[in-house]
Amino acid sequence: MTVDITGKNLDITPAIRERIEFKFKKLEKYQVPFISKHAVISTEPNRQFKIEASAAIPGGQLVASAEHDDMYGAITEVYQKLERQLNKQAHKPTARRASHSNKPQIEETEAEEEA
Repeated sequence: MTVDITGKNLDITPAIRERIEFKFKKLEKYQVPFISKHAVISTEPNRQFKIEASAAIPGGQLVASAEHDDMYGAITEVYQKLERQLNKQAHKPTARRASHSNKPQIEETEAEEEA
């Protein structure tokens, strides 16, 4: 699936498109299917680049944004934020807080002694 890339006050060059698609491709290692992928790149009046990326996955939406003086640095920062969110989403079913079956059992004799 392709990434929808929008540029505000900026032309999207093939190098920028390739870099963003490469970063989204690296997110596929978590084996979570993406429904849609979108990135918006804009230049701020203070010469900073702002990148906002979103990806829809089954059971949720990943959204990240970053501002940086270097455009490629901002792309990397957004990728890292999306990766953290995707990692959390991928490992959510196996997290301890989601699994109540591993809750320690209090023996009845200990509970009676405390009362």
